Amino acid sequence: MRKLSITLLFLLQLHAAIAQNKTEDVILTDMLKIKTVGNISLTKDGKRAAFTVNTIENDENNKLDYKYRSQIFTVAISGKTTPVQLTTHKDGATKPTWSPDGKQMAFTRSVEDKNQIFIISMEGGEPMQLTKDKYGASNPKWSPDGKKILYSSSVPLRDLLQDSILNPAKSIPTWKMEKPGFDKNEHLVTNKEKPDPNGSLSQIRAYLDKNATDKKAIVLNKLNFQSESNVSSDMNFNHFFEINVSKDATPRLLTNGFYNFNNADYTPNGKQIILSGDVDSTENQDRSLESELFIMDANGENFKMLLGEDGKRYNSASLSPSGKWLAFLSSTTSFVSVPSLSIMPLNGTEKDIVTIPFDRNKSNLTWSKNDKYLYFTAQMNGGNVLHRVNPLTQKIETLSSTDAGISSFDIANNTIIYSKTQVSNPSELYLADANFKNEKKISTFNDWVATKKLSYPEKKTFQNELGMTVEYWIMKPSNYKQGEKYPLLLEIHGGPSAMWGPGEESMWHEYQYFCSKGYGVVYSNPRGSGGYGLDFLRGNINDWGTGPASDVLTALDKTVQEGWADQSKLLITGGSYAGYLTAWIISHDNRFKAACAQRGVYDLNTFFGEGNAWRLVPNYFGGYPWEPKVKEILAGESPINYVQNITTPFIIFHGGNDRRTGFVQAEMLFRSLKVLGRPVEFVVHPGATHEITRAGDNRQRMDQMLRTYEFFERTIDKK
Repeated sequence: MRKLSITLLFLLQLHAAIAQNKTEDVILTDMLKIKTVGNISLTKDGKRAAFTVNTIENDENNKLDYKYRSQIFTVAISGKTTPVQLTTHKDGATKPTWSPDGKQMAFTRSVEDKNQIFIISMEGGEPMQLTKDKYGASNPKWSPDGKKILYSSSVPLRDLLQDSILNPAKSIPTWKMEKPGFDKNEHLVTNKEKPDPNGSLSQIRAYLDKNATDKKAIVLNKLNFQSESNVSSDMNFNHFFEINVSKDATPRLLTNGFYNFNNADYTPNGKQIILSGDVDSTENQDRSLESELFIMDANGENFKMLLGEDGKRYNSASLSPSGKWLAFLSSTTSFVSVPSLSIMPLNGTEKDIVTIPFDRNKSNLTWSKNDKYLYFTAQMNGGNVLHRVNPLTQKIETLSSTDAGISSFDIANNTIIYSKTQVSNPSELYLADANFKNEKKISTFNDWVATKKLSYPEKKTFQNELGMTVEYWIMKPSNYKQGEKYPLLLEIHGGPSAMWGPGEESMWHEYQYFCSKGYGVVYSNPRGSGGYGLDFLRGNINDWGTGPASDVLTALDKTVQEGWADQSKLLITGGSYAGYLTAWIISHDNRFKAACAQRGVYDLNTFFGEGNAWRLVPNYFGGYPWEPKVKEILAGESPINYVQNITTPFIIFHGGNDRRTGFVQAEMLFRSLKVLGRPVEFVVHPGATHEITRAGDNRQRMDQMLRTYEFFERTIDKK
């Protein structure tokens, strides 16, 4: 009896301790604990799965820094479904792909800063490095007989011109390189002269070429001359190779020419390969936005186009297991569009195409084993939602909830395995049957969340003046008490075609962090957001400022009307396009105590020149800055032209190497506000690109969030 009492007392104490632990706040460094599941792949028989787990670990070279590392895990689908780590190498591993018999796995790993393909046996032993491609090797696909691997490699133009294997005829592009004075691309013919700055014209050209090769000069003739982090004259071409699965095998080139190919895979019988790309021989590759679908023999011969036309992109081809049906996505070359999902017989023609109406962005096309269903995910009302369609009836079924995000999945036999993001946990692995019933969580990578006191969003809606239904979510402070007042933070998403909701993993920590700090958070999907169809997506054409600002501010107003928010402590933040909208709002509205803009666009004319996302200007505003009507619209839509109205305390963040939006505009906005004597602070993170808050240096990620919080605190506490 005494033993029973002691046991009961222990259990009561344990329960009390667990209950107490559930009140822990989310803290800044919790962002380093988040592990992300992805790259899910099932064996053909559906008995085993492989997947990656991306983690953040301490940098062994600097205890203050951190690095990302991806490793491969496997898990049995029945019986003891406990994930087991397969790879441990310090360079990590990604893109696991099973051999047809499930006895081997291909994956990629970085070797001397280039991805290479490795093969590992499920019977044990060390991985074998299959490729040693000087251009790197990515996206491995097994041939149906398990004897070969198909992979892609990105080849620089300079090397493609001179490579005796990739270009034995020493051909040059037939489309114009657009170098003034050289109408036939004759400058690309190898110059065998000795470099001499005082020599002949040919020798001077050789000397100048040497300077460019040695990075003493960057000569730009490209239309798209910005990468994510720099200006560059480099032009690369993605080609496909095949290699036998054996040690020291030599790869064989399957595609050729000065073109880009992608998304290649074997047909089920292994005799042909389906791929997409752009082989326009008349238009510079920087200008050509189209993409076509092709089929060729597995040896690279009999290459022919299946689908393609001017002004359209065809991609994401997925062939059914029987080889009968080809599913694919197609869209116009405009950035502001929703791709269509279509299915056709592989041996059919354009008249056999069946387009399945579904007004949402779709991805991850995956067939069931019996051809009965095509599964896919779609951004939808705040979640990344799993669907399936029967190609015969064209009926679409919604399988998962809009309150969660399915980021990766695979299906075999009667089993779906998938990674899921939800408010209660940022990323875990789950199993369900083919009907998405009998869900079972089979991983515990983020179980540390169980001890945290989380804020759960409440979904609301309203109709804007255009009659569009706008969804928004309210998150109260984690330690909310009835009757008290709290600061309220308006969070805005970028894109502008992004979509936020409970199924969005990238904002999980930021929302919970601010709620744990005693803030309320409200976020919405204003007109122009993805996840609500084409009309909603195009709702901000020629209107980046006034209309979307009205939507996000209405969400704020309706939250304030609930009575718990302190109207004297309203705050606003957003990144990229949302950095733009933040600046727009505080130049037209003075209600906010403080504002934070990250990675933003503030002058659309300047953005057109310095951002590699410059095509957003013609796509959203119908033309170019020198055209009178467009010029007028761009001036009216640029926050910099209202800078004199900004009096809100303002902190601006920008990555030192952010070439997606460019950074001169941020400097211009900051300087303008300093000249005006306004309360502004500018933070530059050296070396950071546009991806700083999602996949950037983790000390910089933490720095940005802490500085935002500290800036807000110093302003809202000021009487």
